[in-house]
Amino acid sequence: MSDAAINGKKKVAILLMILGPDMASRVLKQFPEEDIENVTMEIANLRRVEKETRDEVLDEFILLGKARQYVLDGGVEYARDILEKAVGHHKAVEIIKKLKEQIKIKPFTFVHKADPKQVVNLISREHPQTIALILSYLAPQQSAIILAELPAEMQADIARRIALMERTSPEILKTVEGVLREQMANVFQHDFTQAGGVEAVVNILNRIDRGSEKLILDKLEREDAELAELIRQRMFVFEDIITLDDASIQRVVREIDSKDLAKALKGASDDVKGRILKNISKRAGEMLNEELEYMGPVRLREVEEAQRKIVHVIRRLDEAGEIIIARGGEDTIVV
Repeated sequence: MSDAAINGKKKVAILLMILGPDMASRVLKQFPEEDIENVTMEIANLRRVEKETRDEVLDEFILLGKARQYVLDGGVEYARDILEKAVGHHKAVEIIKKLKEQIKIKPFTFVHKADPKQVVNLISREHPQTIALILSYLAPQQSAIILAELPAEMQADIARRIALMERTSPEILKTVEGVLREQMANVFQHDFTQAGGVEAVVNILNRIDRGSEKLILDKLEREDAELAELIRQRMFVFEDIITLDDASIQRVVREIDSKDLAKALKGASDDVKGRILKNISKRAGEMLNEELEYMGPVRLREVEEAQRKIVHVIRRLDEAGEIIIARGGEDTIVV
């Protein structure tokens, strides 16, 4: 499939699938609101993406990174000459056009949006001077996270080397950056047989902050209510109730009809039943067990319907701020 066959939004969606849900959620948070909505719709509508197409998108992403470095090393003309030899005149002009407003890009810019823990895994075995060089070019916040994740016995030495570091030759910078870029490219080149779809969006939204999640789902609701509901249903399933704290479970139980609760528990795991019984009174627990014992066989669709009702209550209380559904990132912090 040629580049012309894939629009910009679809390329971004495919690239986010290659990066995986954790890094994709971090990248999405940096986008403008309108772009978040558009790219999320593209991800949801992706189905099977051929390996050839994924490779083309990833190659373009890597090529843009190389082009930025060429501009840094020798200017626009130098970058154009190298790109023309590699990809031809037309493609080189297209890439240079995108980069003209980014001439002052610092080295290692391709690392800026990477997961700090992934960077640690890639550089932890490098010489302390090499690590110091890389950290000195990253944003202070990102460097701080990476330095804290490195072995304790290395941290002071790396900090000292950063403090004493003077000008570094372009040749050394180019060599170190090239090695790191190659390592990161190897990490990204996983052979996914299936990309995109509802499950991909669910994985990303489960890791994004609550505000961005609501913005995206509200927009999806207006454009495709059925898709939005399907995503909501998969974001928090009934068995996930064990991830709620005790106070939240108690709040949820107060909103649920006892018959719906009994039906829902009919198809639940022992862990879920145990958490529910732990958070209701002894008398209520006895009554619930009795109802389960004498209920008899229940159709699966009735169990699933009762569980959906409870999940709906949980999400409503979560959106109202009355309970907390744990997510990745900032939402895991409770003060």
